[in-house]
Amino acid sequence: MTAGPLLAIQGLSKSFGGLQAVRDFDLDVPERSIVGLIGPNGSGKTTVLNLVTGEIAADGGSVRLDGREILGRPAFRVCRARIARTFQLVRVLPGMTTRENVLIGRLFGSAPATPEHARKEIDALLDRVGLSDLADQTGAQLTYIDQKRVELARALATQPRLLLLDEWLAGLNPRELQIGIELIRRIRDEGMTIVMIEHVMEAIRALCDHVVVMSAGGLIAAGAPDSVLNDPEVARVYLGDDDA
Repeated sequence: MTAGPLLAIQGLSKSFGGLQAVRDFDLDVPERSIVGLIGPNGSGKTTVLNLVTGEIAADGGSVRLDGREILGRPAFRVCRARIARTFQLVRVLPGMTTRENVLIGRLFGSAPATPEHARKEIDALLDRVGLSDLADQTGAQLTYIDQKRVELARALATQPRLLLLDEWLAGLNPRELQIGIELIRRIRDEGMTIVMIEHVMEAIRALCDHVVVMSAGGLIAAGAPDSVLNDPEVARVYLGDDDA
């Protein structure tokens, strides 16, 4: 276990034209924890993930993984540094099987592997996320939650130390939501460090050790889930002055 936080973000900033999407943002993520990143739509949450993973370039700041600066690296090098993510919109290749979709993550992930060795690992990973019976179905044949599980498995196949989930639980019915919560909890219990963007407060309360709230690109609250979710300023940001 690292002495300091596994992920340390300091002064992260990004503007798009005249819009400052992220401004002087700080975040520490301890190893083997789940940190929730919440806030209204447009508050800058996904932009933070995009900056961390090299999807877009930052204007300033620092992002350190286990003490090593990674800000400015291209996305494939961030993956090789052992950070993986999922996306708001499910990105499953519809004409490929479940096994093939996940195999891509292993073959192009953080460590080399022969196709034969990778396939053995993938079969174990599919069992881990509950997809063994669907290994030979194509992405187009899968239900929504199973497509989400494929994307999660593909991220895990890259062998990350840090997993970034961007609204992975969105759109699930109550039964599926409980399945998803238990799966994320189990992955954390196996040693994974997780940052999750989520609007489902039931999941935030159930899973997160620490919660950070963003509004207009900046941090407005941070702390334990119950404390943060009961903060009047957080309610105002989500609901507006009159409703809050």
